[in-house]
Amino acid sequence: MNQNKTRLTSATFFYVLAALVIFSSCKEKNTVRENDVPPAKKAQRYAMVTGLNPEKEAYYRQLHADAWQGVLDKIKACHIENYSIYLKEIDGRPYLFSYFEYVGNDFEGDMQKMSEDSITQRWWKETDPCQVPLPDAAKENKIWSPMEEVFHTD
Repeated sequence: MNQNKTRLTSATFFYVLAALVIFSSCKEKNTVRENDVPPAKKAQRYAMVTGLNPEKEAYYRQLHADAWQGVLDKIKACHIENYSIYLKEIDGRPYLFSYFEYVGNDFEGDMQKMSEDSITQRWWKETDPCQVPLPDAAKENKIWSPMEEVFHTD
């Protein structure tokens, strides 16, 4: 009888030890996995403004009503989310306001990739003539003028 107790205790010890090793191994894997996942990055918000050529407004609206899939894919590939363009008439002149959130790690690099994309370049050949840059952007040979965020709340 005493010998059976020893065997049972040895077997129990073996199973407990095996369970601890397995549990420890799983825990280590989970810890490593958690450490490998980068923390959620807060989106960088961007807003810009440009004028719109009144004679091109209908065409601009038409283009954006059926935006090219290649352009939409490139926007996503360059880590841009929640991209919107709004139209507002001020003193009889139309203006465009754009807003997007950047969730990548290399804004300049992603914008470079976008500018080198042939589909995006063709898109800009259609949209650029519709837009009327504000003086600060025109001076830098750009279309859109960046805006400063003065307030935000989640």
